[in-house]
Amino acid sequence: MGKFGIYGKLIAKEGEREQLSAILLEAAKSMESLDDCELYLVSVSPEDPHSVYVYEVWNSESAHQGSLTLESTQTLIQRAKPILAGMERISTLVPRGGKGL
Repeated sequence: MGKFGIYGKLIAKEGEREQLSAILLEAAKSMESLDDCELYLVSVSPEDPHSVYVYEVWNSESAHQGSLTLESTQTLIQRAKPILAGMERISTLVPRGGKGL
C-alpha cells in the first residue's frame, strides 16, 4: 500500500489566522514523535488573510486516521474549533517521493 497525502485548507474567523497557525504548528511539533507521519507542513498565503494550509504525508491512510484519535490531537482540535470558520479538503494525494520524503 502506498503513502497517503492530504492537502487541506482551514479558514479562520476574522483576525484569528495567526492563532490558528500557532495551533497547527503545535500539531506539527507533536507529529515529530509519530514515525508514520512523514511530513506535516503548515503554510499561509499572503493573498488570503483567513486561511491556513496543511500538507500531510503519512505511511498509510489508516495511520492518518489513527492520529486523529490521539489525545494530543483531540486537545488541539478542541482549541481550534472556536476560531474556525470552515475547512476544505483540497485534495487527497498519493505521494511518490522527492526531497523530504
